[in-house]
Amino acid sequence: MTQATLTSVGGTEASAASRSARATAAIGVRRLVLADFRCYGSLRLGGGARPDLDSRPIVLVGPNGAGKTNLLEALSFLAPGRGLRRARLSDIDRRSEGGSRPWTVSASLETGSGIVDVGTGRDGGDGGGERRLVRIDGRDSRGQKELARLASIAWITPEMDRLFVDGPSTRRRFLDRLVHGHDPEHAARVSAYEHALRERARLLERGANADSGWLTALEEVMAREGVAIAASRMDIAGRIDRAAAEEGPFPAAALAVVGEVESWLAEGPALAVEDRLRDTLAASRRQDGVSGGAAHGPHRSDLAVKHRRRNEAAARCSTGEQKALLLSVVLAAARLVAAERGVPPILLLDEVAAHLDASRRAALFDLLVEMGGQAWLTGTDEDLFAGLWGRALFLKVESASVSQA
Repeated sequence: MTQATLTSVGGTEASAASRSARATAAIGVRRLVLADFRCYGSLRLGGGARPDLDSRPIVLVGPNGAGKTNLLEALSFLAPGRGLRRARLSDIDRRSEGGSRPWTVSASLETGSGIVDVGTGRDGGDGGGERRLVRIDGRDSRGQKELARLASIAWITPEMDRLFVDGPSTRRRFLDRLVHGHDPEHAARVSAYEHALRERARLLERGANADSGWLTALEEVMAREGVAIAASRMDIAGRIDRAAAEEGPFPAAALAVVGEVESWLAEGPALAVEDRLRDTLAASRRQDGVSGGAAHGPHRSDLAVKHRRRNEAAARCSTGEQKALLLSVVLAAARLVAAERGVPPILLLDEVAAHLDASRRAALFDLLVEMGGQAWLTGTDEDLFAGLWGRALFLKVESASVSQA
């Protein structure tokens, strides 16, 4: 895909009065167009094509392998990052006998301040490879952080069933996605920090031949961005912790970010912590050169989640309670976004209903409708979504084709 292929149908601006009137309006996708995206050669939903997309929850029903999760993955690329599967961009290209072409996703987003047209996809130009292009209202965007300003998007997938028992990196990514909904600059900070982390590791491989001045500059970036990352994570985790404290249909969850930099921030001001992290990185160059990484920094931190009433770590809870705790955290974060931004996030819930008992399933549906944001849910059994009949848009997905059920 080249930049010229990211087309836009033109956005609109709302007046100040309109923005005020829509302060609690639903946010959502009004038009979705896919090209060469996994199993979809081309697909268009909404924007004059049937079926229309509105602010109701959207239920995608169909057999396994029909393309339901691929649709959710396409929607996840309306947020910063690598999508809900974290796949290589070139692996997403649709394969056919004639070869493959770079994929594109285009959408019209209802943002609470008007319609914004977004296009994104893999750069198919020379050397583009694994680079993702973003275009907003017909203008090329420098980086992906502008996506976080337009909409907050969160998801739950079956792969996240192991969130609380897998390694810390999975939980850090999960938390970072939640932070994006509140702090649009967070994605850029994480990108800058990780780039400096990689460059420092490459330099340290040279041993005595490493450029000490360049190492100092990289460690300055890591200290500045790393402390900001840790502070944002702590702030949002604390706010979600308070929002998730009330016991309801899903268990109350307790959240905390644990790590060396976080403990330093609890003891002193951010500027002092920047100095401390920068000095610590400089002192650990020899050790990091041997290990091939960095022993200090927020890339070592973890998100700790507990079942609040039982004061038990989520990792020690049953599989069903872990799923319920995950929903508790995501729904609390969604309520927080709705309160702070005036519009709820877009939720992508892949095969969630099948793992809930009837009472929690009904409670989830009621919460989604009450929240008013656009939620996309997938499942193989339409009867599981009976609680949403008359309150949601039901779409049938079969063999990479989508129609109104």
